[in-house]
Amino acid sequence: MTVIQQTTPVTRFCLIRHGETDWNRARRIQGQIDIDLNATGEAQAQALVHGLRDHQFAAAYSSDLLRAWSTAQIASRRLGVAVLPAPTLRERHFGVLQGCTHDEARERWPEAYRHHQSRTPDYDYQDGESLNVFAARVMVALEMFALRHQGEQVLIFTHGGVLDVVYRHATGRSVEQARDFPLANAALNWIEHHSGAWRLVSWADRRHLLQSL
Repeated sequence: MTVIQQTTPVTRFCLIRHGETDWNRARRIQGQIDIDLNATGEAQAQALVHGLRDHQFAAAYSSDLLRAWSTAQIASRRLGVAVLPAPTLRERHFGVLQGCTHDEARERWPEAYRHHQSRTPDYDYQDGESLNVFAARVMVALEMFALRHQGEQVLIFTHGGVLDVVYRHATGRSVEQARDFPLANAALNWIEHHSGAWRLVSWADRRHLLQSL
């Protein structure tokens, strides 16, 4: 007897970190504090219009934090798809470190900053989110979108921390491992979901930014 194995269609995601903010430039930890784009960030979002023009998407989702939402509204204006808010795509909550520069965090909250730098997986920054909890939130959200949009192409506007989780999940890196990959503002990052597994397609494509800025 021949056994026919059922496979699910490939779902492709384009994930985009928001454009630059003044706090990015100052290396201030934003977390879930709601900061909007600066002029450079707005220009990066405009450049995304050109970077996305040859792609079609069945759906688009964005973190509801202003820096991601503003990027989404600018970048998607010619795509013919409405961007839906997705709070599950928010940046990680960094607890007591939110609002601090790295120097300020090191001075004011030395223990929290030590855990931050060592990527302690179960440390929550005193009422923030641990890496384990954050990573689970992100991947549950993406699994839900993959199930909802099987065989389609989906656009996601989100944050650096979310991209960090996704890259690690798609490449088998642990959350504790030091980062050795970029999280560029307004770059295109492509992954695929197929038969319950995630695969990295391409990462940190900035060609549209280099041509436009």
